[in-house]
Amino acid sequence: MKIFKTLDINPTNINLYYEAFTHTSYSNENPSFANYERLEFLGDAILEFIISEYLYKERQYPEGIMTRMRARYVCEEALATYAKDLKFEDDIKLGGSELETGPNDTIMADVFEAFIAACYLDKGLDFTKKMVLSIVTKYIDKKVDFLHDYKSTLQELVQTDKKSVTYEIISESGPSHDKTFVCQVLVDGIVLGKGTGSSKKQAEQEAAKEALSKQAK
Repeated sequence: MKIFKTLDINPTNINLYYEAFTHTSYSNENPSFANYERLEFLGDAILEFIISEYLYKERQYPEGIMTRMRARYVCEEALATYAKDLKFEDDIKLGGSELETGPNDTIMADVFEAFIAACYLDKGLDFTKKMVLSIVTKYIDKKVDFLHDYKSTLQELVQTDKKSVTYEIISESGPSHDKTFVCQVLVDGIVLGKGTGSSKKQAEQEAAKEALSKQAK
């Protein structure tokens, strides 16, 4: 399997990984192959634990912010992104119509969770924790928001410095049924981003997104 080389894994029980990468469509056509569903169940809990522990130990945020951050980096879009970056599709076994279309985001996310469980069962918690954090923390450091709630992310970023965040609609144009709003976001009175949207909320989110992109550079 290509993933072993990508992540420098020397497996002890290779069957666990075969199972983690086997979709139900393949196991239905090949009954001797177990699918990833049971491993996915375990991997979901392990992943939440690892990210929760990391946020508790490394990020001095209150409970509410940690809860939102954990959701941000263990949601389906996040897990599918990790799997795509690691080219999981090269190892996934699919059958039937799934084989024709290739793995969708749901399958990629499920396989990622199953893979985490396989690593845990094969290599132990310490190895799995280091591997997961090597994959996920770079997205946290870049402030990637897989839930696309950029206003909350910006608020979390500046809260530790006790700075104020305000949004101002600086212009609106177009007919009443099809308006365009332009918003700017200010942190302690300094403009950090501007955004455009078909609603005030969308414009605010786009402004926060631009501010975050500048902070991540």
